[in-house]
Amino acid sequence: MTKQFVCLPILALSISLLASAQATPAKVGIIHIQNAIISTADGQKAATALQNKFDPKRKTLESKQNEIETLRAELSRGSNTMSEDRRAQLARDIDQKTRALNRDTEDAQADFDLERNKIMQDLGQKMMALIDKYARDNNFTLLLDVSSPESPVLFAANGIDITQDIVKLYDQSAAPPPAPPAAPKPAAPAKK
Repeated sequence: MTKQFVCLPILALSISLLASAQATPAKVGIIHIQNAIISTADGQKAATALQNKFDPKRKTLESKQNEIETLRAELSRGSNTMSEDRRAQLARDIDQKTRALNRDTEDAQADFDLERNKIMQDLGQKMMALIDKYARDNNFTLLLDVSSPESPVLFAANGIDITQDIVKLYDQSAAPPPAPPAAPKPAAPAKK
């Protein structure tokens, strides 16, 4: 008897919680956060600046790669006619330049990745504040970032993707406010 007396209120409470949970359905959305960041005006500007910053290094690396290819072609063309010393010297030069190129490439890639990650983090912090406000204002219960290939989301309807909405809001919030309209000039006094 006491067992029933204790179980009935718990059962009633569970039913009321379930009913209230069903009264406000969960609103779920997805976002491609990396695409959103890159798609904003600030993201595009930062990507262009990053590319311009690292273009000279890329061109230097390409020049070194071309130099190595030229040496390989020389070794290949003259392998039957050149002296053993010259072949050995070319092989050493190719090996040395290849190792140096690989180190330079790794260093340049690490510098590029570091700079890109810093930009993504800076823009991402601004975007996260906007996403938080957007989710609260639009009564989202759950937002999932599906940018990563390791995302556990296997399917999502297109209607729940808020990426473009966030890009628009970000660009609107980052844009300078429009200039106030110019005050009309007072009319010149009429000539008599």
